[in-house]
Amino acid sequence: MTLPSSHRSRVLILGGTADASALARTIAVEPAIDAVLSFAGRTDQPKPPPIPFRIGGFGGISGLADYLRAENIERVVDATHPFAAQMSRHAAIACAEVGVPLLALERSPWQAVAGDRWTEVEDLDQAVGALGAAPRRVFLGIGRQNLELFAAQPQHAYLVRLVDPPRGPLPLPNVEVVVARGPFDLAGDLAMLQAHRTEIVVAKNAGGEAAVAKITAARELGLPVIMVKRPAVPDRRSVATVADVMAWLGHDTAPENRGV
Repeated sequence: MTLPSSHRSRVLILGGTADASALARTIAVEPAIDAVLSFAGRTDQPKPPPIPFRIGGFGGISGLADYLRAENIERVVDATHPFAAQMSRHAAIACAEVGVPLLALERSPWQAVAGDRWTEVEDLDQAVGALGAAPRRVFLGIGRQNLELFAAQPQHAYLVRLVDPPRGPLPLPNVEVVVARGPFDLAGDLAMLQAHRTEIVVAKNAGGEAAVAKITAARELGLPVIMVKRPAVPDRRSVATVADVMAWLGHDTAPENRGV
């Protein structure tokens, strides 16, 4: 069926990352795309995007499938965090069930370079064990979720950086909190790690530029890093840039292709 020239493509962006925000800003100036950005709701006050948005889960796979049907969604872009594996799995299954094309906007993982002192582990449980028994000053660069796992190693002094102030006591006996919203820069992360006399960094391999400063800072300071590998997600078509997503949506953003 040929759609009328006035048709606006209905697109759902599964967001919560800097990449999703960049995509939303690009789509905002494309009148032929009618998009909504979905936040998981893990941040209390996400920065409002320049397109319609929603906050919260869908109610599992069936809830997401129902949403796609009810909202006449024609395409889905999974621009969630690389560690939001459950949401990515739900998206893949729901899109297949409803027959909606799915594309992942996926950053490449960080790669160790000369000067890095990484210990790569499969998951956060292994990261807890990798800290060892001797007390250390640890920067947990993993966000708010899963902090309780590290309570199994109470001898360490932890530093945690959160987007929102904690609503109550954190599940760690010896913890300091820095409240800040990324993207972060090298000078700031160097200052933070030095001020707190950090001895080791725990990080998820998120990739991208928004949070890489802590990895670069650890390298410059000669600090070891426990790097948690990404969880497995379903096979799906993926691209690395907003421009690639726009091309998939049929709206090439290259100036030479727009008559600019």
